[in-house]
Amino acid sequence: MNMKKYISFLAVLAFTFSFTSCNDMLDLDNDGHITMKGVFSDRNNTMGYLNSCYNYRNGMGLDIASLTDEAVDSRSLNAGSNYQYWYNTGLTMDNFGAYSFDGQPWTKFYEGIRKCNVFLANIPTATAFGTDTEKAGWKAQAYVLRAFYYLELFKRYGQIPLATNDFGTNYDYTKAKKAKVGDVVRQILADCDSALKVKDADDGFSWNIRDNQNGVMTRAVAYAVKSEAILFAVSPLFDDGTYTWKDALNITKDALYQCLTHGYSLWTVASPNAQNAYASYFLATPYDKRNTDKETIYAIDGQQSVWSWFGLPTNDGAQEAGICPSQELVDSYEMSNGQAPVLGYSDAEHLHPIINQSSGYNPENPYANRDPRFYASVYYNGALRYLDQPDGREVQTCEGGAEGIDRSSVTHTQTGYYLRKFNDYRSSKYSNYDGYNRIFRLAELYMNFAEAAYEAGDPDTKVNIGGGMSLSARDAVDAIRERAGMPDLPSGLSKSDFEKRYRNERRIEFAFEGKRYFDVRRWKTLDNFKVITGMDIKMNGNTPVYKRFNFDDRVTTTDKYLLYPLERSEVTKMFNFTGQDWQNPGWK
Repeated sequence: MNMKKYISFLAVLAFTFSFTSCNDMLDLDNDGHITMKGVFSDRNNTMGYLNSCYNYRNGMGLDIASLTDEAVDSRSLNAGSNYQYWYNTGLTMDNFGAYSFDGQPWTKFYEGIRKCNVFLANIPTATAFGTDTEKAGWKAQAYVLRAFYYLELFKRYGQIPLATNDFGTNYDYTKAKKAKVGDVVRQILADCDSALKVKDADDGFSWNIRDNQNGVMTRAVAYAVKSEAILFAVSPLFDDGTYTWKDALNITKDALYQCLTHGYSLWTVASPNAQNAYASYFLATPYDKRNTDKETIYAIDGQQSVWSWFGLPTNDGAQEAGICPSQELVDSYEMSNGQAPVLGYSDAEHLHPIINQSSGYNPENPYANRDPRFYASVYYNGALRYLDQPDGREVQTCEGGAEGIDRSSVTHTQTGYYLRKFNDYRSSKYSNYDGYNRIFRLAELYMNFAEAAYEAGDPDTKVNIGGGMSLSARDAVDAIRERAGMPDLPSGLSKSDFEKRYRNERRIEFAFEGKRYFDVRRWKTLDNFKVITGMDIKMNGNTPVYKRFNFDDRVTTTDKYLLYPLERSEVTKMFNFTGQDWQNPGWK
């Protein structure tokens, strides 16, 4: 029996090519395999094949927030839901794909890699009509796509096999092995650099986005992929000694500099339908060819429907409350003066916060004078629902209020809070004005540089990032805070104190964007998700009385959950073939 055909990821690398739109034009070898001649001799088919390489990208849905300490999901009330498994039951290698937010993407990403490999192998000799600049641009796109797929695999699985050729069906797959993380990242960086060697041209590989080119890989995406990949490579979970923080600093500073000098900038304009510039950014379309949105580097998700699937029960047509922000997230938002309101908790259940007495925080008026990003991201008791009406109508998450807690209803908050980020108050079942999530944006490049800069040196030392432009780690974080309307961080912080402020800043800036799920894993601080609390509010006359309460401790916070498992069938097949156990730690 030929065992080769039973290996799913390797079979993906060797699968027979099929491309529906051009089957009639393809030639067949004597053994019945379909050749590439009919594809790469025709311009439309060549471009169609490149387009098909994009089919395996992952968006970052909002649901992932409920698998972090950012939120409790109202759908956890449903028996057998994903959230019950993540919160109470636990996952195994056999059910992980059914209950993970993105399933088991191993095979899908390798399918994308294989498609890119085929394209890269055939485009140099393609006879399809196209200028040299165009063909070089197509090749560059495939390089960045392959790097993107490898980045997504490595973030989830750690050590993975590398395949950069179209091996075909005769390759001896018993030689397959998992590459160490450093080698995977080296390949990601090399692919991006190969793309960036192609000259900048509007009809090739450009910084610009042409008509009908939304979602196409650009030069900025290549730099963003490099910035994220190297940051992960040197983080505690993945560091295998291949790269240093100095390496990370050199790559992240170059990525930031290149984007800054090619027209990227933080969004700073508030619109009438938003509380502030930060809120306005997430309501704006990222698909405007950088005419207005100059912060977004890459987006592939469509428009959100927060009003319906993560909305207030008083919204006409609302289906579920979905993401219900946690008290821990609310506590992480600083006061408007830049001081932390809560310094920690005196008990393991997080029911007794340690109040920063100098911050101005008042536990009896807990939502006053907070970071403007809080008001842009969370509906709390007393939040103004409508921005275009004199009284605004206050959201009532108090007991008996219009949007109050109901721990037995999927349409009501479980924590005392609702998601506001991405939600336009004008949205309804008749018209959706809600916003968009992003994969990469300039703010992340600032923050990646800041992390590498303080780890490689200290928070305050200026680093020449290029062209005579200098920034310290603190300067980079302050650029993000300035856009938000927050004061600068104090100078002279120790590295450990700066790290606390930096990590909290990432938590706030990227709330509900899917970053925290991976950040706490690469930092190996997954146990942050174990204890989650909410806020119960009762009215004593016109005075709200606040009481914290906690949920059952979550079970998916051990080191086992730092990485995805491989499917059991895959592990068995690879052991039979190579004699090596390919499974990630803890998944047995």
